[in-house]
Amino acid sequence: MLADTHAPRYWKGCPPAVAAHLATADVVLHAGDVCTPDVLDLLAGYAPVHVVMGNNDVAEVAAWGAPATLQVELGGVQVAMVHDSGQKEGRTSRLRRRFPTADLVVFGHSHIPMDVSGEGLRIFNPGSPTDKRRQPHRTLGLLDLADGRITDARIVQLP
Repeated sequence: MLADTHAPRYWKGCPPAVAAHLATADVVLHAGDVCTPDVLDLLAGYAPVHVVMGNNDVAEVAAWGAPATLQVELGGVQVAMVHDSGQKEGRTSRLRRRFPTADLVVFGHSHIPMDVSGEGLRIFNPGSPTDKRRQPHRTLGLLDLADGRITDARIVQLP
């Protein structure tokens, strides 16, 4: 899972540590702020891509296939995506109302990695692999699904 790659300002090409994870991916989830569609073309060379629009994305990202929100079934798990999940207070219950059938909501925008459960929902922000802002590390998320459930979701620190 990726978010907030911010090409070309921060994403000058796929970082080697990101490419190593992409090489084994079955699917790529990008929670917005790709900024330019060439990043999506590159990611699609690794695995099918599901992406949502971010507030910094150009119109060509929407033309590539990025809606404002998305919900897909992956391995029997309902995964919803949105770029901006809103303020921290009430986030889990707000996302539960917005995506009532989701098991997992992946979002970005803040660049703050997060993995929280509540309201019968897991919410996950992979952070950014390129623009850590005030975070100690650049990050991405890994998600493992099996038998209709999330078997593992983790935030990975990048060099």
